[in-house]
Amino acid sequence: MTKKADIGGKRLISLSTQQWVQWVTQIPTIQALGIVDPEFQWISRESDVIVRAYSPPYGEFLVLNELQLRYSDRMPRRMLAYAGLATEKYELPVYPVLINILPPKSELEILTAYTAEFQGLRTILEYHVINLWEIDAEIVFRDSITSLLPFVPILKGGGQAPLVQKALRELRRDDRLNELEPLLAFFATFVLESPIVRQIMRWDMAVLRESPWYNEIFQEGTEIGIQQGIQQGIQQGIQQGIQQGIQQGIQQGLLSGIELGLELKFGDAGLQLLPEIRNIQDIEVLQSIREALRTVRTTEELRQIYQG
Repeated sequence: MTKKADIGGKRLISLSTQQWVQWVTQIPTIQALGIVDPEFQWISRESDVIVRAYSPPYGEFLVLNELQLRYSDRMPRRMLAYAGLATEKYELPVYPVLINILPPKSELEILTAYTAEFQGLRTILEYHVINLWEIDAEIVFRDSITSLLPFVPILKGGGQAPLVQKALRELRRDDRLNELEPLLAFFATFVLESPIVRQIMRWDMAVLRESPWYNEIFQEGTEIGIQQGIQQGIQQGIQQGIQQGIQQGIQQGLLSGIELGLELKFGDAGLQLLPEIRNIQDIEVLQSIREALRTVRTTEELRQIYQG
């Protein structure tokens, strides 16, 4: 049985808490006193991490870390609530930080403050924003920020095989970091299609599925595939008939999502099912296959979904 692995934000930051808080705050005298285990239920997601810190100029305070796969327009309000709850609970100053892992899917402006006005009363909360795709990959190695090693492929300049290999070597030097190897491999697939990435991907993907980001990334990948398929279908539909084109587009999109899921979950063994699945015309069956990829444990279990 695969060992369960917590590769959410709390686990990542705990690997190099001191280096992490120095990096996100840029306060050279900061001392990490430990990760706080929040008792109020709302701040309980693995992407919400509170670090108690101290610095001579400021005294004791909290560094609030929100790791977000992609920025959304809900984040300013979330950061306001997040900081407010922490302030009330711990009665300490707060330094809120929003870390966006991947760029937004649309031209959405990434705000650095929540602002609102009602009846002449203004509410303002500023927070520090870090977009990982704007961060130079070399600082991870220079400053020994272990928590950022899995993200090297998506950092600025990090989408190169030598840097991915370097990050992999760093992970393998420490037994505590082995569980992060699949996460590194996954983010490498965003920028590389090389044998080294496939080799890493064959490392037990069940570990990656323990990450709170896995389902979000998987769902996003299948939705993108469906949307791309629909767009292609509509273009074809101009000549073939719009309804038929949309139907074909949905089918193509589902197949794209299924292909992604098969590769992530089972590697080459999963991709061997593709020829069978491509022959399926029933949209509902294809949807059932895509949803089943979340829960099935073997390719045989998946095959039963469409063979009956």
